[in-house]
Amino acid sequence: MPTYQYICTECEHSFEVTQAFTDSTVPTCPECNGIVRKVFSSVGVVFKGSGFYRTDSRGAATSSSTPAATSTPATTSTPTPTTPAPASTPTTPSTGTK
Repeated sequence: MPTYQYICTECEHSFEVTQAFTDSTVPTCPECNGIVRKVFSSVGVVFKGSGFYRTDSRGAATSSSTPAATSTPATTSTPTPTTPAPASTPTTPSTGTK
């Protein structure tokens, strides 16, 4: 069952109550019978193991770190045709041993 923390608006008494989801809220302070408010606090989350950061966050951050800024702008110049170089023949025969 969840534990809820309440604080009194009149005497500022803080207390915790373990309640089921179906239970009604605590309407009054146990010390002065004043109006109480539920206190909301942060939840302590602990990620254990090596799976969360390495598979979810790290891979996505690396791949998204290369934005479109690395693309090259389009050029309007025409490329010059190149002729293939003739195959070269060795001037000395290879003996095959080194």
